[in-house]
Amino acid sequence: MSSSTSPLHGRHAAAGAKFADFGGWSMPIEYAGGGVLAEHTAVREGVGLFDVSHLGTATVRGPGAADFVNACLTNDLGRIGPGQAQYTLCCLPDGEDRAGGVVDDLIVYLHGPDDVLLVPNAANAAAVLARLAEAAPAGVTVTDRHTEVAVLALQGPRSAEVLAAVGLPGALGYMSFAGTPGSGGDEVTVCRTGYTGEHGYELLVGADRAGALWDALLAAGEPEQIRPCGLGARDTLRTEMGYPLHGHELSVDITPNQARSGWAVGWAKDAFWGREALLAERAAGPARQLWGLQAPGRGIPRPGMSVLGADGAVIGEVTSGTFSPTLRTGIALALLDTAAGAGEGTEVAVDVRGRPQPVVVRRPPFVPSHVR
Repeated sequence: MSSSTSPLHGRHAAAGAKFADFGGWSMPIEYAGGGVLAEHTAVREGVGLFDVSHLGTATVRGPGAADFVNACLTNDLGRIGPGQAQYTLCCLPDGEDRAGGVVDDLIVYLHGPDDVLLVPNAANAAAVLARLAEAAPAGVTVTDRHTEVAVLALQGPRSAEVLAAVGLPGALGYMSFAGTPGSGGDEVTVCRTGYTGEHGYELLVGADRAGALWDALLAAGEPEQIRPCGLGARDTLRTEMGYPLHGHELSVDITPNQARSGWAVGWAKDAFWGREALLAERAAGPARQLWGLQAPGRGIPRPGMSVLGADGAVIGEVTSGTFSPTLRTGIALALLDTAAGAGEGTEVAVDVRGRPQPVVVRRPPFVPSHVR
């Protein structure tokens, strides 16, 4: 199957990017002249620019659109107002097999009571939109705008300076957004969010204007030693923060309770998909839960590896694992059986091709967060 390409694909290729498939989209993993380590460090210490246009975009509009979305997705839109965004989950409804499992995690931009923008993951966008469209009441329309909108992520402690240099607003509260004219009067939506753990922004712009914005940001960021960054660095950055990735820490087989994402559930709401199943699991306590693992030695835990208790019995499985450029050691996220009793500081092991490698259980983040 051929992959879709970002409107910035030509620029990435010219910059020497290596590409890989992400949810059916060919996206840059890393760029020539430094690679993942240099790109990761740029975001932690300065500023990096990502193309994340593989992320979906869709509008839900019509009378009561926000209330409709709120009755479907887990988080409570009543907690925020227009001009704010919210992380939330689309779960399998009660009555379906694996009720409470996560179809996708996504960002909701609340423009007003009748106008909501959704940013789901590429691989799951079609499934989320199909479920919403099927459930939508008369007058509420769900429209896929994936190919119309590009998404850029400007991340790092120097990101505000770069935004200011191109005339875009950076003085926003965390998870707040503003639509503003960009270069030439083009509309750009700037949101104070991202998936790196650093101060940063995500920018939504028309696909036909993405190239001009990309070029302007890189030019403005030269004094800050900005780097274009691929999705390899985005993965190491989010793993250091313990942020879940759908298909790894979240899936239709992994609930918000198991993934420690219950903070993104409006438990007091009257309705959301999977509510009864999740309330029951929460009351009983999940059978497994997400933890971090840190390797004291040179080994790097990898997804799919078994986690072993002191007696050698399997007590869980690694969901994400990588070398941490910040800590200079192997780190991982893993689902561990609650009954095993492993907690902060517990020494366990991962099975690396039949050889146990010691790791220590940690509660993420592995490095401090600077998002607020």
